[in-house]
Amino acid sequence: LRLVESGGGLVQAGGTLTLSCVGSGGPWDYYNIGWFRQAPGKDREGVSCETNGDGRTYYADSKEGRLTVSRDWSKSTVYLKMTNLQPDDSGVYYCAAVDRRLPRWDCSTTTDFIVWGQGTQVTVSS
Repeated sequence: LRLVESGGGLVQAGGTLTLSCVGSGGPWDYYNIGWFRQAPGKDREGVSCETNGDGRTYYADSKEGRLTVSRDWSKSTVYLKMTNLQPDDSGVYYCAAVDRRLPRWDCSTTTDFIVWGQGTQVTVSS
């Protein structure tokens, strides 16, 4: 499986961005997808996950209410819509895949995720 992110860019505070994560070359339906943010000098932190398109979603507490994650099966794509963006939302955003057959997995850390995209930069100006 290969993941490619897009949709990042420069946006003013209060703005909206929708990131895309396209999967190819593997069994798309075997994986749940997570979104992670990495700020300069910081570890990657989980911001949102979805469970294989069955409607279950998870959001970091600090972001809940401003994020919406969704999957489009016809396009092999998972989206992350971010509203009311703030400067501390800036960073490189990565999507990653975790085997949906794992009995337990943690959206907040990178440990369980086995396939990563290259990342897309999000910069929010004040």
